[in-house]
Amino acid sequence: VQLVESGGGSVTAGGSLRLSCVTSGFTFGDYAIGWFRQAPGKEREGVSCSDDRGVKYEDSVKGRFTISRDIAKKTVYLQMNSVKPEDAGVYYCAAQGLCESTWSSPAAPWWWGQGTQVTVSS
Repeated sequence: VQLVESGGGSVTAGGSLRLSCVTSGFTFGDYAIGWFRQAPGKEREGVSCSDDRGVKYEDSVKGRFTISRDIAKKTVYLQMNSVKPEDAGVYYCAAQGLCESTWSSPAAPWWWGQGTQVTVSS
């Protein structure tokens, strides 16, 4: 199983960034894919989750971030718009069963990517 993130980098507050998560080694359509982030000194937190029933977002990113999935490419994207300094951190994609009520817990996923750094300058 592999999940490989890309697209991180430096962005100015108010700008946009798109993260990608390419997956392999499991049946893509059978799993939810979530995006998590971890800022220095803080716990890892769920940002968004996508499964075949729909999508979920953490409150602070609603209306700014959009998660989408390309089944043919086995890839999940996180479009980040109107980025804020508090969005900075390492972003991870992770696979779990479904985007259930516990989707945002870092204990929920079964497999993780290596992470991609997002830096936001004000």
